[in-house]
Amino acid sequence: MEHIPILVLVLSFICLLSIGTPVAWSIAISSLLTMLVSIPVVPALTTVSQRMATGLDSFALLAIPFFILSGELMNKGGIAHRLIAFAKTLVGSLPGGLALINVIAAMLMGAIAGSAMASASAMGSILGPEMEKEGYSKEFGAAVNITSSTTGLVIPPSNVLIVYSLASGGASIAALFLAGYIPGILTGLFLMIVALVWAKKKNYKVGKRSSIKEVVKTFVDALPSLFMLVVVIGGIVTGVFTATEASAIAVLYSLVLGFVYKEISFSSLPQILLNSSATTAIVMLLIGASMCMSWALSYENIPQDISSGLLSLSDNKIVILLIINLILLFVGIFMDMTPAVLIFTPIFLPIVTKLGLDPVHFGIIMVLNLCIGLCTPPVGSVLFVGVGVAKTTIEKVFKPLLPLFVAMIIALFLVTYIPELSLWLPSLFDL
Repeated sequence: MEHIPILVLVLSFICLLSIGTPVAWSIAISSLLTMLVSIPVVPALTTVSQRMATGLDSFALLAIPFFILSGELMNKGGIAHRLIAFAKTLVGSLPGGLALINVIAAMLMGAIAGSAMASASAMGSILGPEMEKEGYSKEFGAAVNITSSTTGLVIPPSNVLIVYSLASGGASIAALFLAGYIPGILTGLFLMIVALVWAKKKNYKVGKRSSIKEVVKTFVDALPSLFMLVVVIGGIVTGVFTATEASAIAVLYSLVLGFVYKEISFSSLPQILLNSSATTAIVMLLIGASMCMSWALSYENIPQDISSGLLSLSDNKIVILLIINLILLFVGIFMDMTPAVLIFTPIFLPIVTKLGLDPVHFGIIMVLNLCIGLCTPPVGSVLFVGVGVAKTTIEKVFKPLLPLFVAMIIALFLVTYIPELSLWLPSLFDL
């Protein structure tokens, strides 16, 4: 009897996904079916609706719609062009210069906008045609764009780290934001190494070296955009404002910047607000449904069963972390990042804390893991955006994606087994 809830949950969720049911509804319906194993119909229905509503009743979650709106404003506000121009002066003269520009600009854009899909869309549409003109294959350009866009989900400000803070029961958002810098930059560096080696192998064209004057000019142009990181992260870390207040300041800053750059007008604001509202609705529905599934899992004691099962296999931290990484890599293939964080954090966090792992460190491990899933079919949202922008197919992009996946996995395992990569910066600020 004790295994029936797990079977109902897993089988119903897989069946619903396989027939094309949206992820949020698949999560909510499979949660309801799991509850029906133990409780009558009316209380089960009441509990599902109540848990979905109360799951969204959090002050910290207010940061998500604000960061989504600021990301939309930045995407339309001419920031991507300035970041690309700055990146071009730094690495444009190296082998595979345009691919390296894509990685650096995606890291900066993702960090400022906090959205992998916005970064993939902006970088792909601007750099994609330019890379083709210079002789780069369309598929290689798309592969670099897809993988590099995910680095912005680790480098703050990141919506998914806010979601993890909620799911973990209160891990410091400021500590999580600082912890993401080194792992995010490390992943970007590994992607750049792969891109450089691939470009040398294929003899792609090398750009001209930029003068100091050009570097300074593009840096000054990009400085107002980059300064937002100082304002938002600096304010959170120093305690001037909370992450939620910082998200509202990010909206105001990006709106003013868009008007200063003359890329945003009053007539374009309704469409920007509509786009950000649609994205917010999708994310919030996913969060509500995932909180409901987390409750159903807890009610059926599934996290405790999985925890005792894993710890019975081994009490070796290295082995347990390897197993959890493999499970999360598999989960990321089939589930979007937000629900995966909300559902699996309560399952795995008690296990790793028993082994002495810091919750902040585990949050970065989890997000890095699930970033890889965003680049894989059948649910990889960034993969579909990157392929769509490049006007190619998943089958053609898969070959150049493989070495980039290897680079991301190497970075993941380094971050997993060297805690200082995540915890050094937060400890520096006593967080």
